[in-house]
Amino acid sequence: MNQEANEDKVSARPCWCNCVAEADAEILDIDKMEDSIAPLDEETIQIRQLIMGFELCYHEAEKEAEYIAQAIGAGHCPERSNERPPQRKKELENFQQILSSWCKDPTVSNINLDIGGISADELLRSIGSPTPLKIWQVERIIDKIIEALDKSRPYHNIVLDLGPYGEPGANPVGEHYKDSLDFVKKTTETIIHDTVDGRKAKISLAMAIDMLEPCNWDFVGAIATLLKAIGGDLNPARPYACHQRNIELSPLRDRLKIISNTLRAFWKPEEKTENIDSDILASLGELTPVKRWLAASLDKTIRLHLEASSDFWLTFS
Repeated sequence: MNQEANEDKVSARPCWCNCVAEADAEILDIDKMEDSIAPLDEETIQIRQLIMGFELCYHEAEKEAEYIAQAIGAGHCPERSNERPPQRKKELENFQQILSSWCKDPTVSNINLDIGGISADELLRSIGSPTPLKIWQVERIIDKIIEALDKSRPYHNIVLDLGPYGEPGANPVGEHYKDSLDFVKKTTETIIHDTVDGRKAKISLAMAIDMLEPCNWDFVGAIATLLKAIGGDLNPARPYACHQRNIELSPLRDRLKIISNTLRAFWKPEEKTENIDSDILASLGELTPVKRWLAASLDKTIRLHLEASSDFWLTFS
């Protein structure tokens, strides 16, 4: 019986790689829409690639979804800057300055900077008394920030060897820190005990640093949690959020549900859909087979992210 069930499973097409590995009935129907309009022109391919890159954990996920909807309505990707949003770039620069100053002189104080309402002094106090191990751990956070500001200076993972979609062996670890194996061991053995969507969970400090993403919606809160963990607070009041971990706490969820509803009202006009954005709906224009497929793809992608199970994060440490 189980063998028959496995045989019924269909691998999802590569364009769904940011969502699922297996296709459900709705995905298969959406794929049929794609087949009916093939071959795709270059503009349509570019829009579908944007959908394939959508991530709910992105700190401007709602703006990204709005931009993709605008592209669907226009039939092409409108021009936009590829620069990091100014506020996030400033936060990164401030974090680098604050943490680098502490690593050079752990007695530093009165740094006239704050990030997300958290003062530099408050951030640094959470680290506690300096030790070589703490300095090494903070330096790894700095490395993450530097990579975000300068792609030519890549971060080296401490323990994580997975790719962006969970591919094993994508980031071999160990060699870069061969002269710091004791620090690696102690950082890996340091376990943060928090919750995932309200359920007890844990994650090693090493893994948490590796999973830190400057584009995450809770990047500022995540660093604050990491600094407290380095300082010995391993039971944070604020759960650690990274990638899809604790995505239920994202303040963008309600807005993205409205965008998803709006897309569904567009591509499935025969169904009554409430809580929509009339401006986005109007911007989508006239329903065509290409627009229907793209709108269905984005709607499904958003819903899959909103509905994703958090079970994986309960054991991922």
